[in-house]
Amino acid sequence: MASKALESASLAHIAVTAERKQPMEPTDTLIHARWILPIEPDESTVLPHHSLAIRDGRIVGVLPTPQAKVTYQAREEVDLPHHALIPGLVNAHTHSPMSLMRGLADDLPLMRWLTEHIWPAEQRWVSPEFAYDGSRASIAEMLQGGITCMNDMYFFPDATARAAAEIGMRACIGMIMMDFPSAWASGPDEYLSKGLAVREEFKGESLLRTCFAPHAPYTVSDEPLTWLRNQSEVLDIPIHIHLHETAHEVDESINRFGMRPIERLNRLGLLSPRLLAVHMTQLTDDEIELIANQGVHVLHCPESNMKLGSGLCPIAKLDAAGVNIALGTDGAASNNDQDMLGEMRSAALLAKAVAHDPSVIPAARILRMATLGGAISLGVANEIGSLIPGKSADLAAVNLGGLDTQPVYNPISTVVYAAGRHHVSDVWIAGHRQLRSGQLTRLDKNEILAKLDFWAKRISQTTGDLR
Repeated sequence: MASKALESASLAHIAVTAERKQPMEPTDTLIHARWILPIEPDESTVLPHHSLAIRDGRIVGVLPTPQAKVTYQAREEVDLPHHALIPGLVNAHTHSPMSLMRGLADDLPLMRWLTEHIWPAEQRWVSPEFAYDGSRASIAEMLQGGITCMNDMYFFPDATARAAAEIGMRACIGMIMMDFPSAWASGPDEYLSKGLAVREEFKGESLLRTCFAPHAPYTVSDEPLTWLRNQSEVLDIPIHIHLHETAHEVDESINRFGMRPIERLNRLGLLSPRLLAVHMTQLTDDEIELIANQGVHVLHCPESNMKLGSGLCPIAKLDAAGVNIALGTDGAASNNDQDMLGEMRSAALLAKAVAHDPSVIPAARILRMATLGGAISLGVANEIGSLIPGKSADLAAVNLGGLDTQPVYNPISTVVYAAGRHHVSDVWIAGHRQLRSGQLTRLDKNEILAKLDFWAKRISQTTGDLR
């Protein structure tokens, strides 16, 4: 037995020596992690003691750490001895400027929240400056929680796009559409023309994409929805819409149009793989089958749904039907945070409670929804959502070395059920380090806090809030 062990050790030494004689590949960054959770080719895969190599913003290798150390010569090496390295989280639905309205109106149902508080405040305060400052604050919050891509819907999308481009945040910028006027546009014609102008202005930004963003079926009539369908087909870009968010929305549609919102959108030809349907708390089994057959993506926002009392999205049924599900936080005015790690845990636990089955939607499935599921919905799964060679180096490191995350038997379960956004230590987007040991590298935290305080004082003067 001893001689066989010595022989094996000798052969291993010869193999490593031979590898060292090979010229080492130059690379920009080499990250050594306790675990890598790549999502592909299988969402349950765990790679212990592996390293990830980055060159020119892309992943060029994922391999065991001993092998990586003799394969790559890196300008920077990062040791993450207690960390799980995961794909950057994709926040598939948010309203980033609304970070300036966090806590403005809590504990109210959706329509009262909107009509009595949010819409009046928006009428008074929304401007390019508001959208820009709010977007910067949201992006800072998201980066600190491991989010590397956001799908945004709000007024002044040009201001949000500018903030994202300056910081280096990956984003899908919504070209919003409504029937009624706002500070951004006077009506459907101007919403469309200004949205397309934003798309043209930022088409050279490699991290930015656009999608059409009609607010909801109850705020957009048939003709503008038909325009968007036609333009979406021509440009091959998604349509991002709140849909079946509440029972009130469904009842109102039946009263106005004689049909449920999904049936109306189906008759207008909008149900397709380009449709990103947010919330979807009010679904029949027939509607689940219909959207599965049409390839519609569901953007699930469990914490916002719970806080507004909107209802429960049946993600176990949707997943079983083959619907692609992504996760989103919604805006900070209705959640009240943009914490995708928290959203994962809520989504997993809520799915089990709704289905009365603890085995549905296991941790690995939820992590996939928060990463690759979001990338698929936005049409960027060839770029992000998993840690495989060739994809952009969008990734986050989650420190599992603390008392609140030890011991670790399964790092995927620990990330989903025990870790929080305060465990995120490092974040990269396209190979650029946006968070280093918990500190933002491209944003001044104190400057953002000062802007938040400035806006809070202005808004509270007109809402009667005391500060």
